[in-house]
Amino acid sequence: MPTIVDLADQHDLDALRNQLSDIGALDIAEELARMPPDLMAVPFRLLSKERALQVFEALEPTHQQQLLEGLREERVRELMTAMDPDDRARLLDEVPAKVAARLIEGLPAEERQATSLLLGYPPESAGRIMSPEYVSLRASMTVADAMSKVRRVGEHAETVYTLPVTDDLRTLQGVISLRTLVTAAPDRRVGDLMTTEVHYVTVDTDQEEAARLIQDANILALPVVDSEQRLVGVITVDDAMSVMERETTEDLSRVGGVVPLEQPYRTASVITLARKRAGWLLLLGVAAVLTVNILGAFEEALEAVVALALFLPLLIDTGGNSGAQASTVVIRALSVDEVRFRDLPWLIRREIGVGALLGLILGVLAFPLVTIFFGAEFGLVIGLSLFAIVIWATLAGAALPLLAQRLGLDPAVLSAPIITTLVDATGLLIYLGIAVTILTDQIDAAAIMINMLPLGGCHAGTPPG
Repeated sequence: MPTIVDLADQHDLDALRNQLSDIGALDIAEELARMPPDLMAVPFRLLSKERALQVFEALEPTHQQQLLEGLREERVRELMTAMDPDDRARLLDEVPAKVAARLIEGLPAEERQATSLLLGYPPESAGRIMSPEYVSLRASMTVADAMSKVRRVGEHAETVYTLPVTDDLRTLQGVISLRTLVTAAPDRRVGDLMTTEVHYVTVDTDQEEAARLIQDANILALPVVDSEQRLVGVITVDDAMSVMERETTEDLSRVGGVVPLEQPYRTASVITLARKRAGWLLLLGVAAVLTVNILGAFEEALEAVVALALFLPLLIDTGGNSGAQASTVVIRALSVDEVRFRDLPWLIRREIGVGALLGLILGVLAFPLVTIFFGAEFGLVIGLSLFAIVIWATLAGAALPLLAQRLGLDPAVLSAPIITTLVDATGLLIYLGIAVTILTDQIDAAAIMINMLPLGGCHAGTPPG
């Protein structure tokens, strides 16, 4: 069957209208996101106003902006006015300043004021994503009065399932669920039924912290108050999920050694994708110079005992993988608030134990295998090196994200690529240091033989002159 993209490209509007009627709003939004910007408006214009709003709100802000560019001014005003204030603020955050000013100017006065209020709060704050459209009750109300207010104003509210309760000065007193109201006697007071141990945040609280609180407390809506504890809005669970998705995406990007893209992958150009990755590659390349310098410092030992070079990939990869494993686990624990900086001593003891156990397993397995082919002394070098490198890598991978957080950095910045590069260099130092200590006699003997060659020696693999 022809897809929506095919039908839009062919301008077969009757077939396109029939196909749109058979699929849901989320599926339509997904198809629009895959379409070229110049075709997105074609199927969108065929949707009813109510369905068009559902599709539009399901799109990412980047795709919303592309779609608006293909719509008439009147339709743009209708969409912007019908959107929830928090969703509208998110879109206006993404568009150029001139476009944002034009879109705000086209809003009715009440909607313009609500949107400007949200945009006035700091970026990444709870105030930026809260909805000012909520239903609040007073503690002195009866259940009958409360239900009457819910019916009267609830249609335009973001949610009515969790209702904040305030006093006459709008100071937050508690919350009550719609279920409690519906099942209570009409003459009961709201203040007698509300929950006073209420979770809330201030307008300046970080968005991720607010979203995490909604997740941990397992609630549908979180009240937001100002500095005087007056209720100013609510954050709903769907907005919290969007924040968590965005934060998780950023962390995964940094863990993978990529600057967060901040736009859908399909809309990013080749130049943008390369630019987001180039910085990390350059930084890691500079950091890898340390590895080259360490190899240069032990050049004579490597020339004397060539077999040392055979195990470099094994030891480097094992150390890097161990550090990456530890950092991934700890970054995840930090993101869900399972560990904090004050847990650093406990974490160090724990990860040293984990690293020692893993290193012991690998060292014990490697020793007899290396001994068979290279002798007991060489087997001891590899076994001890694996033991020491895994302990060090595990410790570094676990501790560095905590230190980064303490310094005010995103722990994901010290991601697996950076930790792997660091452990590569220091692991080489550990390995070659152990080798020089244990294989001193072999290295000295080999060096004497090399010096006895014509012209005072030659590099391995190069015939003497």
